Amino acid sequence: MSALTRNQNHTASGWPTFGGVFNLPSALDGLFENPFGDLSEASRYFGAWNPAVDVYEDKENLHVKVELPGLKREEIEVALEDGRLSISGERKCETTSNESRSYRNERYVGKFQRIIGLPSEVRADKVSAQYKDGVLTVTLPKIEAVKPKQIEVRID
Repeated sequence: MSALTRNQNHTASGWPTFGGVFNLPSALDGLFENPFGDLSEASRYFGAWNPAVDVYEDKENLHVKVELPGLKREEIEVALEDGRLSISGERKCETTSNESRSYRNERYVGKFQRIIGLPSEVRADKVSAQYKDGVLTVTLPKIEAVKPKQIEVRID
């Protein structure tokens, strides 16, 4: 049985339950597979906002895509230092009138920062960033030494 199947003892609300506490072997297995236990899942509800990030590469560039819906371009900061890309910003809470009443708030607000270690060296002077439809795309050109080179094999 996989860890994903074994540790799905949660109610429909997604909050951890105590139903499996008395199954000691299962609890010990879960401790080694997920050392922070249900705290890691609870952190989704109480933790900081961490936008989703994709990092991929092609022959010429590294690419980083970050989902930042609802942010303005001015609210996003991108920096490159010591082989790490830092993306930070803040989503402000929308103001509501004193007469309105909120029934559910699930959208994250507040500051965020993602620091991504880059798998190869890049040309800092050629990095570009584009923000469109709530997705930030950072393109980081690789340095010449990192790009794969085709080597011709000669017959002597």
